[in-house]
Amino acid sequence: MATLRSLKIKTSTCKRIVKELHSYEKEVEREAAKTADMKDKGADPYDLKQQENVLAESRMMIPDCRKRLEAALEDLKGILAELLEESDEKEGPEIDEARNTIAEVEQVFETTQA
Repeated sequence: MATLRSLKIKTSTCKRIVKELHSYEKEVEREAAKTADMKDKGADPYDLKQQENVLAESRMMIPDCRKRLEAALEDLKGILAELLEESDEKEGPEIDEARNTIAEVEQVFETTQA
């Protein structure tokens, strides 16, 4: 049975994962710039290799984060649909917040696929 509490939890989960995804994307940009800078300055090959490993690890986190976000989005959509089906409430701050979060997450997917 869907409750407003579970809807709030799923909404918060989606928001947290979106923040996490943006954080990883920024980290990849930062590490890529650092790697390029090290190459330009002719850094020690060992240090450069270590930095490339750091960059590769950061890049690997993005697809994982996207998969978790997709799963969380599906959970949120499912619980919202279930709640609307079972309940007389069709409006409310939690429901509006969930709808806004769904739109925000879908926007994230659209911009990263384009």
